[in-house]
Amino acid sequence: MPEAPKSQMPARRKARKRALDVLFEADLRDMPVPDVLASYIKRLEQPRPEHLGYAIGLIEGVAEHLDRIDELIASYAEGWTLDRMPVVDRNLARIAVYELLYVDEIDDAVAITEAVELARQMSTDDSPRFLNGVLGRIAEYATR
Repeated sequence: MPEAPKSQMPARRKARKRALDVLFEADLRDMPVPDVLASYIKRLEQPRPEHLGYAIGLIEGVAEHLDRIDELIASYAEGWTLDRMPVVDRNLARIAVYELLYVDEIDDAVAITEAVELARQMSTDDSPRFLNGVLGRIAEYATR
């Protein structure tokens, strides 16, 4: 039986995970994202993964639009400030909001689902529901 073709989803999920790693480290250590990204890339073994380009695009895009992204998250995260959010959640939200606003080839539902799935794997029990709500409200705003 022939193998099913590999879909883009696993590669993009890996890219999102890599983007999260870099953004998390930059956020936690209060370092500039480009510096953390350069260090991260240097540490990668050859050959580099195919999905690295998408990960770098996410990281650079979040860094470039960080003020706008954080403004939206803060506005739509009812009762939460960015500083009070777990670092993982804050950076998953940043990646998803970047995809919602600036990556046309990713459907809104996919950007939200991916953030929720990563939160389910890597954050608190409340994180998936929290991110789903915040990102859903931002997606509604973005499609107006």
